[in-house]
Amino acid sequence: MLLRALLSSRNCGFLATRLRSFGQARTFSVTPRSFQSISADIKDVPSTKLYINGEFVESSTNRWIPLYNPANNELITRVPETTTEELDAAAETAAEAFKFWRKTSVLHRQRVMLDFQLLIRQNMDEIARSITEEQGKTFIDAKGDVLRGLQVVESACGIPNLLMGEKLEVATDMDTYTVRQPLGVTAGICPFNFPAMIPLWMFPLSIAAGNTMIIKPSERDPGAMILLAKLAEQAGIPKGVLNVVHGSVDTVNFLCDNKHIKAISFVGSDKAGKYIHKRGSANGKRVQANLGAKNHGVILSDSNKNHTLNQLTGAAFGAAGQRCMALSTVVFVGKAREWLPELVERAKKLKVSGGFEPDADLGPLISPLAKQRVEGLIQSGVDQGADLLLDGRNPPLPDKYKNGNFVGPTILANVNTSMDCYKEEIFGPVLVCLSVETLDEAIELINKNPYGNGTAIFTNNGSNARYFSQNIDVGQVGVNTPIPVPLPMFSFTGSRGSIQGDVNFYGKSGISFYTQTKTITSLWRKEDAGHSHAAVNMPTMR
Repeated sequence: MLLRALLSSRNCGFLATRLRSFGQARTFSVTPRSFQSISADIKDVPSTKLYINGEFVESSTNRWIPLYNPANNELITRVPETTTEELDAAAETAAEAFKFWRKTSVLHRQRVMLDFQLLIRQNMDEIARSITEEQGKTFIDAKGDVLRGLQVVESACGIPNLLMGEKLEVATDMDTYTVRQPLGVTAGICPFNFPAMIPLWMFPLSIAAGNTMIIKPSERDPGAMILLAKLAEQAGIPKGVLNVVHGSVDTVNFLCDNKHIKAISFVGSDKAGKYIHKRGSANGKRVQANLGAKNHGVILSDSNKNHTLNQLTGAAFGAAGQRCMALSTVVFVGKAREWLPELVERAKKLKVSGGFEPDADLGPLISPLAKQRVEGLIQSGVDQGADLLLDGRNPPLPDKYKNGNFVGPTILANVNTSMDCYKEEIFGPVLVCLSVETLDEAIELINKNPYGNGTAIFTNNGSNARYFSQNIDVGQVGVNTPIPVPLPMFSFTGSRGSIQGDVNFYGKSGISFYTQTKTITSLWRKEDAGHSHAAVNMPTMR
């Protein structure tokens, strides 16, 4: 409740926001969208604020993006297309703040992160409520969104160890050692599907390493990031060290081009990620970009059937399939295909409803156009010869959600790799099912797919699991677990077509991305040593 008071309810944008989707991407579209100037239908709608130089400020823009609740498509706020002057102010502020922030001790930055993680934990429910209102996922899933981001903040609390370099005496009186130094101003461009977790992959680690950061949350649901910015301020992150801007193409182009920004982190769609990587790299910036995915689950008949079917159901349909690590494709090996009818029955039992309903298993898609796209891909599967075993289009809903963007669990069987429903990342609650006769065929099928984000095998045979793990060309592998997203002591290691750039998110890779290594060789001859009075006081650091 304290946080609600501090943010002055909607006036500080904490209940921000819903975007009527203009495409299927998990982030901004690289095609300019239409904007609305202040008009009768939106002028009285609360606006989402910018966060620049430690202040929540109203944008002076005349271009606004209307945001809608995906469960009922009611207008709830408007998000600004940040002006060039405001973007310049954010970049200049971040560059100026870097001059003093980089000089703070690593122990001070650790203390800030310790305070920040506590504040997130204390306000988890409020952040989750914002996510459910704006993004649509169930409240319990929204809390998981916050928790997985919080784990990265907790990892950042170990920043003294993460920044340690190496040292070696290479000759008499001569030492060579390395230090990790911050880059400067960094930027983060975030998708709609994890409004808390993905920003928390980015700015805590960057700031703990001594950088400053400009974050652009998705224009479809920036409310969680506004809450996190307020908590960061309370934790002691100084003015200018963290800035939050909004918008779409123009904002992204600014972040790719601005001279102060040294590195860009991005998670989202293929089209946007490739665009950002190309443009940012051309301007001499480091860019890490997580892109699309088509994650396969391989089912062997020797696996535990009950466990396997439960895991498949949750991984395919949870969060309405709007996860880059959703297990959207299943490959049944041999007799395992006989389990399909039982899988269908379990999927039928899932409840589709608004995210705040206590019995909801999955909520709406982000926008009407996302719903239209998912339904189109379902129909394309039918038209191209797949068997529609479970049709989630037009699911039964309470009257208050009739205008929402809902699609229920859908299962397409007898799919082949030439079908659009296989080739496209559907990003909805749709499971496509293929069948092969051998494990080698399954491995070959997956390795031919251009994406390499994640995969899983379900088996009780350790030799099969080991063979699969060694021969599959995918960056993250689960054995009897369907969504193998690593905890932050490791790194998120998607590969092949699922990443642009060669340095991954969080963990040791994240530290490498946000720092540069300096190697120093020094000679202090023993002949030059002097003598001084010994100090007897306990050494301290501030």
